[in-house]
Amino acid sequence: MALESQWYHTITRLNAEILHATYDFYRGRGIAPVLMPITVNSVSSPMGLGSDSLPVKVDLMGEPTYLADSMQFQLEFMLRHGLPGAYYVMPTFRGEDPDATHLNQFFHSEAEIPGGLDDVIELVEAYIRALCGALLTASVAARLSALTGDLSHLRDMAARDSFPRITFAEACEVVDPEYVSEPEPGVRTLARGGEHQLIERFGGAVWVTHMPALAVPFYQAGDDDGTARCADLLFGLGEVVGCGERHATKEATLRALDEHHVAPDKYDWYLHMKDAAPMRTAGFGLGLERFLAWVLQHDDVRDLHVMPRLKGVPTWM
Repeated sequence: MALESQWYHTITRLNAEILHATYDFYRGRGIAPVLMPITVNSVSSPMGLGSDSLPVKVDLMGEPTYLADSMQFQLEFMLRHGLPGAYYVMPTFRGEDPDATHLNQFFHSEAEIPGGLDDVIELVEAYIRALCGALLTASVAARLSALTGDLSHLRDMAARDSFPRITFAEACEVVDPEYVSEPEPGVRTLARGGEHQLIERFGGAVWVTHMPALAVPFYQAGDDDGTARCADLLFGLGEVVGCGERHATKEATLRALDEHHVAPDKYDWYLHMKDAAPMRTAGFGLGLERFLAWVLQHDDVRDLHVMPRLKGVPTWM
């Protein structure tokens, strides 16, 4: 049981430091914390091209709804209240079977800011540096060092000015062909093994940018060459951060819904928002358990919940 385990005691303390550092980081940048419900009517990964998670549908007092897989749409909404940026850290949910890199309920650190892809990449890099720096100076650092045997990965990340970037097209040329697949004609994806090759090739961390627009969800803004203005930051187990620029207008969002074969009816409010208040924004999501796995140099996110909630596994609390 997690009550007696020093492993879980350390995880609790690490999570506390990450939350403190997150609050301090965003307060220093004037980015506001926001409160939002965990239920949503419009999921950010609907069944359609580019979606990679299964929504969790629930009945809430007779009203069918979903547990949020991301609060990105709601963060976009909050920005239109005049905030200079918005963030949260809270649980989000996905319905597929858990594995070493996926959980049914995980803790999401998400933020949305005015601007474009380069702006949010800069924000992510600064955030990662801040988290690593905070953990290195926290009282839990000694216990962390005893567990991992080495904190050089944290020191290296905290000292980086920026992380290398490679486009998705370039990445497909340098990884082994077996790690590149084509689930839809003309739409390639990169397997986890390919991500690991890129991490090793670039010294521990790398951005993969501009994926095919139809390989990512509809909400990512696109370019004329068929790529999306998005990026994944790879380190540790693979993708730890996903980020992107959003469609600024209703017209662009409608086109993307059609191209991704997603019915627009569940997104009426989102389309109205884009029409009533067009705005160029970008945002990111960081999975805390994947980040924590890298911090601990561990290989399975299922071991990182003090109170686990896994599909098909009875809970003890």
